[in-house]
Amino acid sequence: MSGPVAQNAERTRRVLDEARGVRAMVWIIAIMLFLTVLGAALGLATRNAANALESELVGRATVQLVASDPTRQEAEAGKALSALRGMPDVRRAELVDREELAALLRPWLGDDGADPDLPVPTMIDLELATEGPATLSRVRAALNRVAPSARVDAQEAWMAPVADFLDLVVLIAFVLVVLLATATAAVVVLAARAGLDAHRHTIEVMHMLGSTDVQVARLFQRRIARDAGVGAAIGSLAAIAMLLLVSAQAAELGSQLLGQASLGPSGWATLAMLPIAFVLLAALAARFTITRALESVL
Repeated sequence: MSGPVAQNAERTRRVLDEARGVRAMVWIIAIMLFLTVLGAALGLATRNAANALESELVGRATVQLVASDPTRQEAEAGKALSALRGMPDVRRAELVDREELAALLRPWLGDDGADPDLPVPTMIDLELATEGPATLSRVRAALNRVAPSARVDAQEAWMAPVADFLDLVVLIAFVLVVLLATATAAVVVLAARAGLDAHRHTIEVMHMLGSTDVQVARLFQRRIARDAGVGAAIGSLAAIAMLLLVSAQAAELGSQLLGQASLGPSGWATLAMLPIAFVLLAALAARFTITRALESVL
C-alpha cells in the first residue's frame, strides 16, 4: 500500500507545483518579507538612534549668556566659566567657539553667521556630575550671582520632542511588522484552503489508500513551507540590498543622527531571523488550517 500512497503523494506534489495560486503565494510572501525587513530595520535603527541620543543628552546642559554690551557679555562669560568649573556638580564646562556657532547658524544665515558684528550669544557646554532638577537649580543659583544674563537649559528637555518622535517611529515600525506577519499568515491560510479545495478528490483517494489526515497535512505543510522559503529569500535579499543602498547614501550625508541610526550586529541578526520566523509561521498556519479542515470535512 505504501507504493500507491507514495505515487499519489508525488502526484499531489506535481499538481501543487503547477498551481497558479502557489506561484502567486511565493511573490506575495516575497513582498511581505521585503516590507517586513524594511519596517523592522527602520524600527531597530531608530531605536538605536534614540538610545544614542538619550545617552548623549543625559547630564548635559547649555548655558546661554546674552547682554546688550558685548564687553559685559564677555566678562560675564569668564566669571560664569570660572564659577561652573569650581562646582562639584559640574564635571566639565567648555566655552563653545564662535566658529562652531557660525557653523550651526550657516543653514539659516549663510556666511553672515560668521560676521563678527553679528550679536551672537555666548554658549557654554556643560556636563553635569549628577542629574535632576536640584542640580540645575544649584547651577542657576551660582550663575545668577556672577552672570545675571545667564540662562541654563537642559539639553534633554529641549530635545524631548525629537526623542518622542523617534519613540513613535519605533512603535509604528513594530505595529507594521505585526500587521505584515498577520497578513502573511492569512495569505497562507487562504492558499492552504484553496489547495485543499482544488485537490479534494485526490485527498479522498489518498485516504482510501490509507493516508491519514496528519500525512496529508504534512504534505501541504512541506510544500507551503518550501514556497514560503523561496518567497522569504527573494524578499529578504531585495530588502537587504535596499538597506545597503540607503546606508551608503546616509553615510554620504554626514548627519550625526543618521550615523547613529545604524543596525549594529544585533540588528542584523534580528533581520536574519525574520525569514526563518516567517517560514515557520507559514508552516504552522498551513498545518493548522489543513488539519482543522480535514477533521471537519473529510
